[in-house]
Amino acid sequence: MTKSPPVRLLLDEMFSPAVAAELRNLGHDVIAIADRPELRSKSDEEVFAWACAGKRWVVTENVKDFRPILLRALQGGLPACGLLFTSSRTFHRSRKNPGPLIGALHAWLSSEPPPPSVTEWWLIEAE
Repeated sequence: MTKSPPVRLLLDEMFSPAVAAELRNLGHDVIAIADRPELRSKSDEEVFAWACAGKRWVVTENVKDFRPILLRALQGGLPACGLLFTSSRTFHRSRKNPGPLIGALHAWLSSEPPPPSVTEWWLIEAE
């Protein structure tokens, strides 16, 4: 039985680079848009295409913009990356306490990745 490759993430611009740095310290392949000047000026469509080309899941709260991009890609037969949606109600964006988001992402990344057919997932609080 072959082990699935580890899931790689791209954190949308609303997330602090400190979250990506801590997840990298925990052994995960995570990039934050806020850390990458060449990504900060890209549209959501361009971010999605960049993530897909790099086989990364996009972590975002922006369901209203990213879900239609994903659906268009799937309907057009284009390769699609995964979207990992979060909510600011569940994970408050606080520089003082990013722990709950980091914990939930670490738990999700450490668990068995979703099957390749899954392209959308909602992050829940770590237990």
